Amino acid sequence: MSGIWRQVLAAYTTDQHDERDRELLLTLGAAELAPARSSEGQPATAEDVQHIALHEFGLLIGDAQARTARRERRTRHR
Repeated sequence: MSGIWRQVLAAYTTDQHDERDRELLLTLGAAELAPARSSEGQPATAEDVQHIALHEFGLLIGDAQARTARRERRTRHR
């Protein structure tokens, strides 16, 4: 399991993180899932990240948060 997924799992299942950090980690997790779940050949959108955050993690995030998470993901995968 990669480092981000260990952190996401901890954020989702424990009280190890404060609310702000928990939200950030779950948003990054949603950004990680988005490319695999978006339409074939189409890049993941901020709306994809928002949808996954809500339906997978029960987290309602704004458009700016979703865009920031997508940028962060791209930076980490270069």
